[in-house]
Amino acid sequence: MKHLSLRQIVSLFGPFLGLLFVVIIFSIKPEVREVFLTGGNFKIIFTQTVIVAIGALGMTLIIVSGGIDLSVGSVVALTSVVGARLLALPEPWGTTGVIAVTILAGALVGAINGTLIAALRMMPFIVTLGMMGVARGAAKWLGQNQTVNYDEKAPVNTIMAMDEPYQFLPLPTGVWVAIGLALVVAVLLRQTVFGRHVFAIGSNESTARLCGIRVRGRKILIYTLAGALFGVAGLMQLSRLTQGDPTVAAGLELDIIAAVVIGGASLSGGTGSILGSMIGALIMAVLRNGSNQMGWPTYMQEIIIGIVIVLAVALDKFRQHKPA
Repeated sequence: MKHLSLRQIVSLFGPFLGLLFVVIIFSIKPEVREVFLTGGNFKIIFTQTVIVAIGALGMTLIIVSGGIDLSVGSVVALTSVVGARLLALPEPWGTTGVIAVTILAGALVGAINGTLIAALRMMPFIVTLGMMGVARGAAKWLGQNQTVNYDEKAPVNTIMAMDEPYQFLPLPTGVWVAIGLALVVAVLLRQTVFGRHVFAIGSNESTARLCGIRVRGRKILIYTLAGALFGVAGLMQLSRLTQGDPTVAAGLELDIIAAVVIGGASLSGGTGSILGSMIGALIMAVLRNGSNQMGWPTYMQEIIIGIVIVLAVALDKFRQHKPA
């Protein structure tokens, strides 16, 4: 029987062991454990995971293909303001129209990123860094530098609403949307020709091109799909805040990238999984929730998240290192 190496064990079970470790750490103190290990608190954790988890779905597609997207936080803010603007009109749009346009706005930004990266062969880091500023500025312009309020009874607000907050069930609709999208993207990535092309491009773009894969078209499609998922995350942000805030989701891209890397994806491209990314997103939510339960100040939480991001990149390097 073939024995698994340490690197293989880390790749296969690392995210699950990391989640277990974080949960145990926050369960040591009895007074914290009584609150932390409750159905109501886990409902909060699952709800807090939704935005990062849906963003991580799109980021997984991008990172597996060998790219990166630093604009996701700004896109989430922009799409949430777009949705709020439609709901704040004198004659508000219907729920279906708001959802569709919000998602399409994210897809449009993704298509622009993908076109600049693929057609003009520009670096993803530079393109999406620039788009980070453009999307954030557009969100502030659209919101006129203030939050956009609308009717509190809008059906969109029920997506992330928590009924019976002290019990685990029922979970908000947004949680089930995230789970459903995760299953769809997992099948897309692992069971379709498109998914095989994503891995091939991330493993070796030149070889993928020689094999007949239309790399430019695939890249544009990857960023467009990811942008649509970022639009869904923006919709969830809108429902959670019940208003459009152009300043929201600053730094969200770091949480999302860290979640994907913690979940086993390589920043070099070619490897990654949806399940791993979802576990990574859950780890980030547990860290923030547990820190609040421990009473740690905000600056301490930011330090911890920063350390986790550095450790995630170090873990990626460890997984990719080939012994001499």
